[in-house]
Amino acid sequence: MSGRPWWAANEALAFVLELFALACLCWWGFTAGDGTAVHLLLGIGLPAAGIALWGAFAAPRARIRLPLAGVLVVKAVVLGGGAFGLYRVGHAGVAVVLAVVMVANTALAETFRRRPAPVE
Repeated sequence: MSGRPWWAANEALAFVLELFALACLCWWGFTAGDGTAVHLLLGIGLPAAGIALWGAFAAPRARIRLPLAGVLVVKAVVLGGGAFGLYRVGHAGVAVVLAVVMVANTALAETFRRRPAPVE
């Protein structure tokens, strides 16, 4: 069972980070631009675009299978967009910490996914 608890914990953290990135995109969208219409469009549109990209290309059951480099680009756009959104709403320090955690989590997740399961 060596390695499996870490894998499960990292996958759970990945899911939480994905949701947090979408929330940050939403927050940023609702504060960007001028006027209620722009706020609504960006506040709903940015996370919706992130969900669409993730579901189509980066989710475990993605409709379109990209090579690893393509999946990492999509993850960088969505997760990095969330961290950038957090930065834009005035939380630069937290955005940097979030970005570092996202990079470490993604690196560990991809490493765990490419290793064979331990023999029990």
